[in-house]
Amino acid sequence: MSFFDQVLLFFSALGAFNGFLLSMYFAFFIKKKSRTTYFLSALIFVISIRVLKSVFLTYYPETSNTFIQIGLTACFLIGPFLYIYVEEFIKTVESKKSKKWLLHVIPVLIGMLFIGYFFPYRENYRLWNRIPFGILGWLLLVQWLLYVVYSMYLIKNSLYNVFSRKQKATSKDFWIVNIVIGVAIIWLAYNTSMYTSYIVGALSFSFTFYITLLIWVLKQRKVMLFFETPSKYANKRINVIESNHIESKLQKLFNETQLYKEPQFKLNDLAVAIDETPHNLSKFLNDNLEKNFSNYINEFRVLEAIEMIKNNHEYTLEAIGLECGFKSNSSFYSAFKKLTNRTPAQFKKTLA
Repeated sequence: MSFFDQVLLFFSALGAFNGFLLSMYFAFFIKKKSRTTYFLSALIFVISIRVLKSVFLTYYPETSNTFIQIGLTACFLIGPFLYIYVEEFIKTVESKKSKKWLLHVIPVLIGMLFIGYFFPYRENYRLWNRIPFGILGWLLLVQWLLYVVYSMYLIKNSLYNVFSRKQKATSKDFWIVNIVIGVAIIWLAYNTSMYTSYIVGALSFSFTFYITLLIWVLKQRKVMLFFETPSKYANKRINVIESNHIESKLQKLFNETQLYKEPQFKLNDLAVAIDETPHNLSKFLNDNLEKNFSNYINEFRVLEAIEMIKNNHEYTLEAIGLECGFKSNSSFYSAFKKLTNRTPAQFKKTLA
């Protein structure tokens, strides 16, 4: 093995190894574990297996059939886990007991068990090459691509916020866009060349992994990134004690009242209700919650609307929107879809 090949092997394997570590972190060591972090862990894990399989198959052709088959199964799971993670990430309102994600995973596992038994890779490697009769190779390419494209569709609002000068993107926007585009780059690297695709793909994963980790660390430390517009309050953040005090007053207010149902409810009204200055309240919402006043209040209205859709069948959707404080049907639908990724009508159908 040449020195150049050794360098490629080192960095490619390093990307996979670090991917495993990051996967374990999100699954077991992060403070606020949830379904979302578990799905992110699963996504990083299957990508790491896919990269490791490619590295070993390129440099160690005698790699066992079992490991190759596990790697190919991971290839087919990258797209599904990307979609599952994105859908969980963008839903503020979600069903914690939903098992719909299994519909994207179980068929892949069953199908790959069948293929691994009847069409093992070494005896049927032509099926995995992107040639006229390489059915499995083309199937993997298309399946992965479709999931990437649909995931981009799901995060279209975040994409717009990140690349538009008219909207202020949040750290969540940057995070999810980085994840989806990173997986898209890996797909592109693996599927735009033949012999070199394994190593290019492995190196692309190492690169996107480090970029993602860098952004995450910087955001945790509240460091202003080069692509963000500095806030006018950037050097005057509310201290932890004061922000916790404002948060507790807001929780108490909305646990005891439904002021958000008033269509003309404004930032100044909320500031008066909690005995806080509008300036400090605005800073808290923007810097601590990364929301403007309108989005913050609309979340309460949408959550109230969800309960009314579930329990008040005699109300029309338009009446529910007005009852919850929205000034118009269009603003109700827009806020509802932004929060739940469904229109009120689509949500109501899921209850039938």
